[in-house]
Formats: sequence, C-alpha cells, structure tokens
Amino acid sequence: MTVRLTWAQVLAWRLERQLVEPAAGSGPVMIARRLCGVQAQVASSAELAMAVRSADPRPGAVDEALWEERALVKTWLMRGTLHLAPADELPAYCAALGALRFWERGAWQRGHGVTAADVEAIIGAVPEALKGRCLTREELVEAVIEVSGVAHLRQALTSGWGALLKPLSFLGELCYGPPRDGRVTFARPADRLAGWPGALPSTEEGGRALLRAFLGAHGPATPEMFDTWLMRGAMRKAALRGWFRDLGPELAEVEVDGAPMTALTEHVDALAAARPSEGVHLLPGFDQYVLGAPRDLEALLPAAVRPKVSRAAGWISPVVVHRGRVAGVWEAKDGRLAVELAEPVPEAPLQAAAERIAALLGRPAELVIG
Repeated sequence: MTVRLTWAQVLAWRLERQLVEPAAGSGPVMIARRLCGVQAQVASSAELAMAVRSADPRPGAVDEALWEERALVKTWLMRGTLHLAPADELPAYCAALGALRFWERGAWQRGHGVTAADVEAIIGAVPEALKGRCLTREELVEAVIEVSGVAHLRQALTSGWGALLKPLSFLGELCYGPPRDGRVTFARPADRLAGWPGALPSTEEGGRALLRAFLGAHGPATPEMFDTWLMRGAMRKAALRGWFRDLGPELAEVEVDGAPMTALTEHVDALAAARPSEGVHLLPGFDQYVLGAPRDLEALLPAAVRPKVSRAAGWISPVVVHRGRVAGVWEAKDGRLAVELAEPVPEAPLQAAAERIAALLGRPAELVIG
C-alpha cells in the first residue's frame, strides 16, 4: 500500500533529518555526511551551515577537519560547484559524477577555448604535476605546461574560475590542499586522503551510494529532482533509471500531496509519523535545505519569496524558515540583522533564531524586520 504524506510532514522530517530542528550535529564530518555534502563556494556560508546544525559549535572545527584531520575534503562536485564532503565518501561521488564526462563535448571545449587534445593534455598532466605536493594555481599551471610541453595552455588555465580543473575533480585526481599564505592550493586525493583506493568504484556503485545519501538527506524525491540537484538535469537518463532500479530493494513508493515519489524504506515510518513544524530558523546562503529541492517547489519556496532567494549568477540568499517553508530572507550587516519577510513569522521565536545566528557569527546584531 502506498503511504500518503503531506509536504508539511516531509519538511518537518527534513528539518530534523538535516539536524536543524533540533541542532544535533556532532561535528563537521558527521554533518557533511548527513547532508550529502555542503556547498562551499562561499566558505563562510559553509561554516555557518555546519555551526547552525551543531549541538556544540566550535570555531575552527571545519578547518581542523579539512587540513589537520583530513576527514573532510573540499573539491568541485554536485552541479560543478565547490563542496565539502567526507573524505571516505569522495570515491563514490567521483565514480558517479565522472560518468558525465562533459569535458568531452565539443560545445564545452569551444566555450572554454580549448580543443579535445588540450583537454587530454591537461587531464594527463595534472596528476603528474601534483604528485606528492600541493601547488597554488599559478604553480600548477607552470607545472602542467612543463609536464605536457603545451605552452599555449597557460591562457586557458589562468582564465575563468577553474573550469578546466573540474574534470580532474570529477575523476578523483584533484582536490583543494591547505591554504598557503592566504592562497588556494591543489593536491591529489591519493596523496592527502588516507585509504584512497587504487581505482574508483564503478559508476553504478557510486550512483547508488549518492542516490542513497541524497534520499537520506532530503527524503521523498523523483528522479528529476535528484538529477537537478546532482548536475542540473544533465545526467544520462538511462544511468539515473538504473540507479533507482538497482536500489529498488531499499526504496518505497510514496505520495506527497498526491504526487508519486520515492523514499528510502527505512525512513517511511518516520515520515508518516512526522508532525508539521512550528519552528523558526535562520539558515545561511547556499544552504542544503534549499539547494536540495527544486526551485519551483511551492511548498518549500513560495513564489512570492523565490526571486529574493534565487538571485542572479546562481546566488542563493540566507533564508528565514517557518513551518518548514522559506518565509523570507536575511542579511547581517553593520551591526544589524535585517530580515525581509514574505509571510508572517512569530516575533519571539524569530528573535531567538536571530540571537543564535548573531552568536554563531560572533558579533551582536540588532534584529530589524522589514
């Protein structure tokens, strides 16, 4: 029998599952594992996403996990954006994402001013250039030219936002190393991460692991929702269907407000027992709670607030969440925490949420409601 759920139930379950209500995270690695990665294009937003979910937030915990313990890794993953992920899960992420091979498409190559031969030279040279060391971007460019002997790659590699390095990330050959004098460095996962395998898992194994982690973080979804989160709808549909099919014994079909979706069987009882949330929370920009759902999901992101949340150039604003829905946006600036609401939110819990965010940011902020 198909279990029938409401979005109010799903969102309440998601708040708890994503360690927001209550804040129950036990450290950056556990939180990144539960969330299926944390987007890190803006480092301060990633750190705040971890802190707001922590039972005992501690300054510097993310850097410690990244650079000292090496239990977290920073690299380009879902949607081609920077993420923090548990180091021991990175091989599965790369196995799934590496199957996309977008760098082999002529349109992509032309858009970045390179040829197929150039891409092949970069992919061949970067692992050799990085072997056993961390290099800044400038150092890596020079090392790639030295290894490949292709001098004209300098211009392509020094322009843009590292697009030509993303294939190496997807292939498991490149990740961020510790900053040096305030500058980003790159390294090989094989050199930095304990237990790195001699070969990546199969695409099918990686895809199943990533799908399981996504459903474990976000609950009921369709293949299209998973594909949008994973690579903006660019994955091969046959591969997606195969991952869902292969994970079949672990999956259950549910309905969410009448729409058929898929959930992990182990979570169906908790989803069915969930009661709508009345909580108020302030979440940072680029938060997984928003990124893991379609932009047109009215139950989470009402049309009235959508343009203020999803902005130009892919910017995702910090959000006010009430009853599991995005009710507004917020910004901390000049000693004020300015909140712009699209829906009514009770003031006392909003004030408490603002005080918690101000404490996590380490500076007092007067709540201003607009």
